[in-house]
Amino acid sequence: MCLYTHCDDSNSSEAQYINLEQARAHSDLTMSTEECLWREHVVQRLRERDRKECENFKEIIVQNNRLIDHVAQLKSDNLKLSVENEQLRNAVSTGGTGPNVAIATLEKKLLAQQEELTDLHKRKGEHSQMIVDLNLKVEQQKELLSEKEHSLYEQQTANNRLRAEVQLLHSSLEELKKLNTTLLDEHTALQLAFSSLEEKMRNVQDENRYLLERLMRYRAKDADKLNEENESLIRKRSAKLKRDLEDAVREPNSAVNPIVPAPGGTPLHRNSSPAQFGGPAGSDDEIDDGSINGAMEALGLNDEEYISARFMGGEAVHDVVRPNTNTSIETLKAAGYLGQPNPTKIFMKFEAHENESHAVRWSPVERMVATGGADRKVKLWDVGKGSTEPRAVLSGSSAGINSVDFDSTGAYILGTSNDYGARVWTVMDNRLRHTLTGHSGKVMAAKYVQEPIKVVTGSHDRTLKIWDLRSIACIETKFAGSSCNDLCTTDSLGSTIISGHYDKKIRFWDIRTEKQADDVLMPAKITSLDLSKDCNYLICSVRDDTIKLLDLRKNQVISTFSNEHFKISCDFARASFNSGASKIACGSADGAIYIWNVNGFLETTLKGHSSGSVPFFHSTAVNAVSWSPNSNSLASVGKSKRCIIYSDS
Repeated sequence: MCLYTHCDDSNSSEAQYINLEQARAHSDLTMSTEECLWREHVVQRLRERDRKECENFKEIIVQNNRLIDHVAQLKSDNLKLSVENEQLRNAVSTGGTGPNVAIATLEKKLLAQQEELTDLHKRKGEHSQMIVDLNLKVEQQKELLSEKEHSLYEQQTANNRLRAEVQLLHSSLEELKKLNTTLLDEHTALQLAFSSLEEKMRNVQDENRYLLERLMRYRAKDADKLNEENESLIRKRSAKLKRDLEDAVREPNSAVNPIVPAPGGTPLHRNSSPAQFGGPAGSDDEIDDGSINGAMEALGLNDEEYISARFMGGEAVHDVVRPNTNTSIETLKAAGYLGQPNPTKIFMKFEAHENESHAVRWSPVERMVATGGADRKVKLWDVGKGSTEPRAVLSGSSAGINSVDFDSTGAYILGTSNDYGARVWTVMDNRLRHTLTGHSGKVMAAKYVQEPIKVVTGSHDRTLKIWDLRSIACIETKFAGSSCNDLCTTDSLGSTIISGHYDKKIRFWDIRTEKQADDVLMPAKITSLDLSKDCNYLICSVRDDTIKLLDLRKNQVISTFSNEHFKISCDFARASFNSGASKIACGSADGAIYIWNVNGFLETTLKGHSSGSVPFFHSTAVNAVSWSPNSNSLASVGKSKRCIIYSDS
């Protein structure tokens, strides 16, 4: 009976699956094609599993059915034998010997049938136990199927939820695309407006340059006129001085004009005024080096004779120089009595970069300094407010910064990097405007040419490239044959580029032609160049620990500056002219800054001082210095990450 029950359960399970299949087929009409196929696949798998499980028990069920049929037949045979036995017993009771033998035979047969029946009952019990075990397994499989169906339902629910989320994301994506299109249209409109404003700004800058050129021409005319007047006045006073000296020689015993001999032996009047030796009367700051040297040359006086004539003739300078002293002109210059005072006081100091600082440059229009360092950043510092926090941090470079420079309006800043590129930022909004890539070596220097239209860059790939910022493209490449370490241009409107190279040559380039104009050979490789405002003089720092002063009108070295303690700090150490081109500053490997007068002597050395254990100066090599174009201030950076601003007050 258990086997029949199992068969019935199997049939009912198959019927349930068929019903489930029908229900699912009905629900498939509302689902997508993909989900219907998936459900059909699940039903097919269930059918295969049911078929496999039934195959395992099919033979057992057949054998069990045969045993049951055999038991039924034995029961009927047993019943017949019982009837026959009863008949035989009745016959025996009535008498006869023949039937006794038949009875014995039937009894043996009955015993054999009983043994066979006992064995069949035993086998039936075993089969029943097997059926019970199989029923348990079926129940377990049903439970597992139920769990799978529950998990399937959960997965379907999660799938539906994810599909809803995907639809929401698709709708959100469409909205974002529409918004992006709107923003692109607005950006295009703003680009057009910006281009228009930029064109207007260029026109204003062109007009400004034109007016500046006119102003410079007028000033040049005024300066030429004043120079002529000064030369005429110097000649007249020189002639008068010679006449006075001749009169003093002819009248040695005169009590009115006693003569005081100078160290050189030339007799001078004690009541001679300073104006007789230096030009018009006024403050010492108004007496420039050209006037002093011109007067000394015209009179034929050396340093000591000039000092005697100027200061022993009745003029005392702040009680520092007294009559009969042997003070030299170098001492007076260093004290600031014969020219602009030196910026010897530390105005402010701050940590400029996380690593070594490579470059520093003053803004041409405000008291602001730009620095560049190995931390790949260009930083702007508001010196006018004395703030030690950066006004802005300009990023975009993927390697250390080698040089920084402003345009003449202070609106743009140009930086070069070790990542083979140069970049242009706007100072107003601190945004990266242009990235100039095309060199195959690190870019060491960049300057504006015909600003703000063109930029020239110099690189270690032995080339100079001229870039058009309107198309952001290289329009010309000049092959120098040696790594360029620094460069400068004659002015923002000029056509001459000057570059310094590792092969010890200064090269001059005319951008109107493709050929190199000229070159000047130095004794060692060149680390930096700087041009005076009038574009007549060029200073060149050389790796043999000297600084050369060149007269560009002659293309000749006219002076060399050096000191026994002065050492160029690195291959890109930068020297700088002051605003009047009367002084030269350069940092040294010992952390000091040396300031020379263009006449050839060392005026002062900025070594700073220390308070306790905290140094107020550069403790390591100074890499670059920059003189403010609007004030007597000097900025310096070095390997110690520190930037120091020096001032004269």
